[in-house]
Amino acid sequence: MFIQTEQTPNPATLKFLPGLTVLERGTLDITDREGAKRSPLATGLFDVDGVAGVFLGGEFIAVTKTDERDWATMKPMILGAIMEHYTSGAPVVDDADEVGEEASTGEDDDEIVVHIKELLDTRIRPAVAQDGGDIVFRRFEDGIVFLHMQGACSGCPSSTATLKMGIENLLKHFIPEVREVRPVE
Repeated sequence: MFIQTEQTPNPATLKFLPGLTVLERGTLDITDREGAKRSPLATGLFDVDGVAGVFLGGEFIAVTKTDERDWATMKPMILGAIMEHYTSGAPVVDDADEVGEEASTGEDDDEIVVHIKELLDTRIRPAVAQDGGDIVFRRFEDGIVFLHMQGACSGCPSSTATLKMGIENLLKHFIPEVREVRPVE
């Protein structure tokens, strides 16, 4: 098994590409050992000293480290944990039906929210996934779009610029009712 690695805009996060599907649909953002219990893969990664977060996407695994550790020490152990998981035959998550947040439309969404979610799904989320993260719609209120940043995007030094210069400008261009974009936890 050959696992590629890619840097992300967040220096604390590396993206690992196992060459296999990681999740069939959605994403899973795991920020602590307790949350990792639902994923045998994430549990193995949290066993590596210095792992602070694991984000599972369609075809990648983004791992965030603590400030105290360096990638030169951690990367081989993370690669080993990923290989060990895939050779074990264990599932990535124990209950795949509970995985992921997607910007899919709800029955009660008004036309503006449907348009926002559509732009997120088609233009923004694929680009953000390239950097090892995801952005999930939370709500639209008084002209403000509230988004939750996950994976490499969470805590990334350039996330504010991504929100303001990229996402906000795109949404404002296509949807005049959008005045601002703000991050939420």
